[in-house]
Amino acid sequence: MSVLVPLPFVLLLLGAALMMISRRRELWLRVLGPLTVAGSLAASCGLLAAVARDGVIAVQIGGWPAPLGITLVADRLSAMLLVVSTGVLLAIMLHAVAEGAGGLGGHEPGIFYPAYLTLTAGVCLIFLAGDLFNLFVAFEIMLASSYVLMTLTPTAERVQAGMTYTVVSLMSSILFLTAIGLTYAAAGSVNLADLSGRIADLPEGTRTALGLLFLVVFGIKGAIAPMHLWLPDSYPAALTKVTAVFAALLTKAAIYALIRVETLLFPREQVSWIMLVLAAATMLIGTLGALTHDDIHRVFSFTLVGHIGYMLFGLGMYSVAGLTGAILYLVHHIVVQAALFLVSDLMQGLTGETSLRRLGGIARMSPFVAVVFFIPAMSVSGMPPSSGFIAKLALFQAGLGSGQAAAYAVTAVAVLASLLTLMAMSRIWTLGFWRPRPKEAGEPPAGPSYTEGSRRLMGTVTSVLVAGGLLIAVFAGPLATWSHRAAADLLDPSAYRTAVLDGGAP
Repeated sequence: MSVLVPLPFVLLLLGAALMMISRRRELWLRVLGPLTVAGSLAASCGLLAAVARDGVIAVQIGGWPAPLGITLVADRLSAMLLVVSTGVLLAIMLHAVAEGAGGLGGHEPGIFYPAYLTLTAGVCLIFLAGDLFNLFVAFEIMLASSYVLMTLTPTAERVQAGMTYTVVSLMSSILFLTAIGLTYAAAGSVNLADLSGRIADLPEGTRTALGLLFLVVFGIKGAIAPMHLWLPDSYPAALTKVTAVFAALLTKAAIYALIRVETLLFPREQVSWIMLVLAAATMLIGTLGALTHDDIHRVFSFTLVGHIGYMLFGLGMYSVAGLTGAILYLVHHIVVQAALFLVSDLMQGLTGETSLRRLGGIARMSPFVAVVFFIPAMSVSGMPPSSGFIAKLALFQAGLGSGQAAAYAVTAVAVLASLLTLMAMSRIWTLGFWRPRPKEAGEPPAGPSYTEGSRRLMGTVTSVLVAGGLLIAVFAGPLATWSHRAAADLLDPSAYRTAVLDGGAP
């Protein structure tokens, strides 16, 4: 079973290498790309089954024993996120294939597909990395690919947004590398399982400084307020399918890393005031920002920022119930946020517009697009019986059951943020779908020209993602049970440490 641990990202790197060799053959790229991601998804499913049967699985690459070598670890949390992430990435890849790699034309399909697979490999490695340095390497693999994807078919706006994104990402990476160096200097290791025992022996001031530094690093990468300003200025400028990948996974990978580092290296027995304050601020700033913009991509981007606060809320409570809610929210948001951006691509294909001032009448033009927007929009707003409602309910129950006044206050903020999100989604529905198109907007500009087959495949892929959000709600019981066990494992990492330090397979 140890072979399954590196397989999800090794397949993707091999696929990216093959695509670079044959990058001028677009038909080959359009076939090999989805097959490679599908292979990674199959390996991830096999790994999930192995974890369900055997518990935590650790692999020491090259046979070097921990904590000296490269360690890859799969537990309940990482295995589940691998399956969800590769599934979503496969759907977005198929959407791109339906567009002909976005109608890029020229040589750029040969850039898009390898960069996409490399980004996917970086995401998979983030979930499997068992030491800080290779976690850093995984982020750099993901981010280097994202720099390429951000500026495909460059325009002045896209290049400017790409510069903002690149500069902020590089700054956070420099801080990350600094944090790793300081951790190694203080504790003599970068292996997460090994550090979980060593960090506790450090002076309290050193632990606090390191904890805050990692919070800043992942706060920037995860767009936690007030470190979020780069995201709404960069994501909307990219191609829509690229934005769908970024919104679904880049920030969530950072939140996963924060959860892993905080629970392994800086455990606590009480709520974290600073995280609860940041969670409340992120919820409010993000959802209020969504109400002030007319471009639907910027609305979705601010909504994304606001809902990062819910995951931080669950982590900040440092309880099994809170982490269970955070894990459920991670899974829900990966699927639903990707679905929303793919729906926006369908809207743009119909109208050629993303501005609410010029949109209107989409419900009459395409009832199908109206339905596939309405379902994830209500889910992200937390309306019952959607997956968003179930995830938020778990967080609300954890907050109200914590017995902490700070958690009560953040729960109230979370309810308010849900109402603000509902207002933002209702505004898009009213202006973009329900009302007739404004006469002063004139005739809609021509959207991208797709064949009937391409439109059907894009609609099918979007429907599958929307259905995925519904399935999360349908199977909420088993998913909540799995998430509860994953949360318990995070707060009691003895099995993780044992698997890495004593039982890792060479």
